[in-house]
Amino acid sequence: MTTDPVCNAPIPQLKNAAAIRIHEGHLYYFHAHECVRTFDQDPDKWARDGARKFTVGVMGSASGDLPEAQRLSAYRLGQALAERKLGLITGACPGYPYEASRGFKSVGGLSIGISPALSEQEHLDRYHSPNDLFDMIIFTGSGLMGREVINIRSSDVIVIIGGHSGTLGEFSIAYDEGKLIGVLEGSGGITEILPAVVRQIQKSTGSRVITSPEPVKLVDLLLDTYIHAHFQKPSVFVG
Repeated sequence: MTTDPVCNAPIPQLKNAAAIRIHEGHLYYFHAHECVRTFDQDPDKWARDGARKFTVGVMGSASGDLPEAQRLSAYRLGQALAERKLGLITGACPGYPYEASRGFKSVGGLSIGISPALSEQEHLDRYHSPNDLFDMIIFTGSGLMGREVINIRSSDVIVIIGGHSGTLGEFSIAYDEGKLIGVLEGSGGITEILPAVVRQIQKSTGSRVITSPEPVKLVDLLLDTYIHAHFQKPSVFVG
């Protein structure tokens, strides 16, 4: 059971926490505002070993025309995540997710790849995907479509960069399941149509879509939104 790091009170229903904080990349829940105020005065004093890493899933184009400017944006996004000591989840694929992984590992941190393959050899040979820059690769054996569900559900928030039909599938899963989603504006692909798609869907799922053309600003907007509002209903599976 999750407990308040200040007073050790149990928090059986995370959606009922009074507040949360992300400190040194780890997620903390508080049962009372008094406790979070105490934590804020000296976070290092109350930080715990074993607190869960807050993870950001980066989804986007794995192939096609990938302009250098967008590659650099993906790289800078990865750096921004690592600088905030967050965890990174990608599909362990080439393209923009790989560029984000490169940026992330240039700073350092926990990087997880979710593979559609049954094994590392199949990952390399059938899916033509990289096996470097990841601290661990989870071989799902679920294929590309099955892998998408695991990508989304394993991430606290999602960032979309460019993207084709596969990324649109990931966006759809995230939106339908109430995730907080960041869209890197100007990165091409489906990011150009997502605002219109959301308007056309006309469905309230609890999902929130945050946009910005600046990778660092986008990360900070997502964290601020999650901490101050979205943590109380991070998915449709929270009643």
